Amino acid sequence: MNDENVTQIEADAPTAPSEQDLVDEGDIAADYIEELLDIADIDGDIDIDARAGRAYLSVTATAGSNLDLLAKPDTVTALQELTRLAVQAKTSRFSRLILDIGGSRDARAEELAAIVDHAISRIEAGAASASLPPMTSYERKLVHDIVSERGYHSESEGEGRDRHTVITAK
Repeated sequence: MNDENVTQIEADAPTAPSEQDLVDEGDIAADYIEELLDIADIDGDIDIDARAGRAYLSVTATAGSNLDLLAKPDTVTALQELTRLAVQAKTSRFSRLILDIGGSRDARAEELAAIVDHAISRIEAGAASASLPPMTSYERKLVHDIVSERGYHSESEGEGRDRHTVITAK
């Protein structure tokens, strides 16, 4: 590959979103989610943040709210994808926005930590490796971080919906 081709590839590579891009994404996403909550007559407060190059929306509510109707993991994932599409339609840029509803992301992180701990116990009992079930890219990232903290190695394998994490000893 010559220098001209490398320069063109670098020019075509997507750039990381600026802080203002993330703020804009968060505002667009918050408007979208707020409208959805109004239509469904669900109470919720929306907080916008930027973390690790992503816009992060957190929807919370006081006790007795009906927000738990939307806090199931599959529902949050679907709403996140719809929200990303709404942001992309307005900005013409791919969005890596993360949506958390009612603490569902923290609950899932705890579940993933338990899955990793179980897999590591299988390795400690003599297994060469432990494969986890398929997960979203966000969940796999969390798993890789947890595995690293525990002093083990992990890699993603497979394609599409079958992409999963395999844990091994270092």
